[in-house]
Amino acid sequence: MSETLETKSQLGRSALMVPRIALGCGNFGGVGSAPEFFGQGLNEDQALELMDAAWEFGLTHFDTADAYGGGRSERAIGRWIASRGLRPQLTTKTYNPMQAGADHGLRPERIARQLRMSLERLGVDHVELYLAHEFDPDVPLAESFGALEQARADGTIGAYGISNFGAAQLTAALAAGAPQAIQNSYSLLTSQDEGDVLTLCAERQVAYLAFSPLAGGWLTGKYRRGEPFPALSGCRRWRPAAAPRWPAWRSPGYSPTSG
Repeated sequence: MSETLETKSQLGRSALMVPRIALGCGNFGGVGSAPEFFGQGLNEDQALELMDAAWEFGLTHFDTADAYGGGRSERAIGRWIASRGLRPQLTTKTYNPMQAGADHGLRPERIARQLRMSLERLGVDHVELYLAHEFDPDVPLAESFGALEQARADGTIGAYGISNFGAAQLTAALAAGAPQAIQNSYSLLTSQDEGDVLTLCAERQVAYLAFSPLAGGWLTGKYRRGEPFPALSGCRRWRPAAAPRWPAWRSPGYSPTSG
């Protein structure tokens, strides 16, 4: 495991080198981007304790999003950075609303605003990787990517990419700009990307980052048939999109990254 943590790979065609495994921070102050769960998950002190343990273990890349916990995740990471005097590589994202009923999407002006607010919460002047957290059907990708290219030119992001995009949307993204990575759900239970998405990533040199490799908790071994799920279990809100089957571990572009 230590060798895996120390190994870094080039992110797509960018100059950015990233570890193969990252710490996913989606449960800091919430459960992902769902407003109904804001304030739940790990509290800030618990999040700091987890980051301490992760750093000691060798995890030096933290993955978050502006809407995780309605900003609580980024604030916890910012507090950890300031209090520990350490600087992990950072991935954050935007698309989802920061509170129920708030605006969402990938309009250029919203991307600029949300990135600025993310940097303030994190207490840094740039993040290594910034992702479009969902596909926005109402905004041309070229416009969204224009804002991301400007952020890259300004030095506030090192590279940009996409998340939760299907094969057709990835194809459109590659025609509209130069995303260096795609981050999608991948596990023994969600391996639908093994065909077209991973093939496209290999052909176009796009890094594939897998999140939820334990399928929201289904693959941890702590859930038993006929027994109730624990309180706040990820299994209460997550169901596998496809029947279980063994993944092709050697598929081109596969990377067991958690986010």
